[in-house]
Amino acid sequence: MIPATEDAARLPIASGETVLRRLRRIGRRHGAALTGVVALYGVAALAALVPPWMLGRIVDAVRAGAEPGRVDTAAALVVAALVVHAVFTLLSVALSVRFGEGVLAELREGFVRAVLHLPVGTVERAGTGDLVARAGRDIGHLSHTVRESVPVMVVSGVTVAVFLGAIGVLHPALLLAWVPSAALIWFSTRWYVRRAPDGYLRELNTYSDLTQGVTDTVEGARTLEALGRQDRQVARTDERVRRAYLAERYTLWLRCAWYPNLDFAYMFPVAATLLAGGVLYARDALSAGEVATAVFLAVQLSGPLEHLIDEVDSLMQGYTSLRRLLGVELAEEEPGPPAAGGGPPGRVEIEGVRFGYTGAEVLHGIDLVLRPGERLAVVGPSGAGKSTLGKLVAGIHAPDAGTIRVGGADMAALPPRARREKVILLSQESHVFRGTVAENLALALDRTEADPALLWKALAAVGAEEWVRTLPEGLDTRVGSGNRDLDPAHVQQLALARVVLADPEVLVLDEATSLMDPRSARRLERSLSGVLSGRTVVAVAHRLHTAHGADRIAVVEDGRVVELGTHAELLARGGSYAALWHAWHGDT
Repeated sequence: MIPATEDAARLPIASGETVLRRLRRIGRRHGAALTGVVALYGVAALAALVPPWMLGRIVDAVRAGAEPGRVDTAAALVVAALVVHAVFTLLSVALSVRFGEGVLAELREGFVRAVLHLPVGTVERAGTGDLVARAGRDIGHLSHTVRESVPVMVVSGVTVAVFLGAIGVLHPALLLAWVPSAALIWFSTRWYVRRAPDGYLRELNTYSDLTQGVTDTVEGARTLEALGRQDRQVARTDERVRRAYLAERYTLWLRCAWYPNLDFAYMFPVAATLLAGGVLYARDALSAGEVATAVFLAVQLSGPLEHLIDEVDSLMQGYTSLRRLLGVELAEEEPGPPAAGGGPPGRVEIEGVRFGYTGAEVLHGIDLVLRPGERLAVVGPSGAGKSTLGKLVAGIHAPDAGTIRVGGADMAALPPRARREKVILLSQESHVFRGTVAENLALALDRTEADPALLWKALAAVGAEEWVRTLPEGLDTRVGSGNRDLDPAHVQQLALARVVLADPEVLVLDEATSLMDPRSARRLERSLSGVLSGRTVVAVAHRLHTAHGADRIAVVEDGRVVELGTHAELLARGGSYAALWHAWHGDT
């Protein structure tokens, strides 16, 4: 079975009340456009009443032996009404498309904004599968709902209201023919709507788990083969597929139970209208032409009514997808004032810190104190917990036990923005966003524009000024996807320049120079050493030349700090660090 932790780690789901609040906000912002769509199609629907009305008049005129000219005039009015109907339908569809694209763009921008504000720890706990499924499948469902389903439902709803009103004008008794169908549609749709959202939510959640499972399998394929765990992973994937199959079969069963009732409800009123019209004609309450008009209206009404009800299923999928998309905002950082520090800026105090992933403890009681401006190198074998310790110092994860204080403030008690002002984590996985070099650098300042002199100063601090000036447009050169490609070393230099601009108290470097050749890495670190003077630095490294220049070195093994001291002290001690140093230099 799939562990229960998958459900617990998944990103939040917004409540129905949250969705309604967002829809009301959208309605207020785009209400004029929606009103315009309804008004335009209201005119189109009124024009659509003319043909059946005129056909009924023609029937009565022919029965009464009217002149051919009168029939020709009625036929000309039918043609004119059809032209008016086509023109206003075109205008309403064009406006509804603009309305739908505007709403969809707003929702997409809100989703992207929420994703960019997600705390890194939240993304790591939830995994990329859930986020990818929401950005792909859920956005697709919502796009279909907003672009197609909502306009169809608005148009169909207006048509149904206008046509039912016209039938009632002919004779109120004719509306009785629609009562059984209305009751059947109401109760069956209510039955479906009460079950569909939860069904689609389970279905989409299983797709998130399936996407995460496939991602984990691909990324860890070599590890699975090395450990001989292929059969176990295949079994887990089969279980995810089985859950997805059962969830989708349930929603399919709901539709299969719902649709047959609707098919009967669409056809019954036509026959009932003809029967009721015959009774009223026999009592001289309606003429033959009015009976024909009522039947024509009933036939025309069945199509829009079917479209209106059919889109309820798409609406349920869109509603569920919107809940999942808005749920990402619930995982965003919560704004709040920074907690009071009370200690010297840059001082890091780690006391009794323990931390683990999914129940397996990685760090076992870490105790460290870093002086303001001190540079600490964290070394040790792979899997010892070095990167985890760096993430805890940066506030990405909160310790399971113990405390981490920076400048006297408990990192776990600070809001995310305040944590970033105190500590920044720079890993080997840096990214260049699509845009100009200046826009990429200004991300560190929480704004899109910044003083060019300030940007050039930051670039010079990390040794990137020279190559940026050789770009065709300097700071205004567009980089990222589809634009100018940058090599990994230049990407990392831009990331380091962002750190200079952000100016944190503490900087955690987690293999930040690993993608550069040793000569470039040493040159960059030398330039940084002057810029970062007075700033506390925690450097997680496998390249021991990084440790050589640090004030102190912490050797982490099996989740514990086993050695702590300067390079010379640890070499003289002849312990784990000395063994690593000699092995790195090829000494025996």
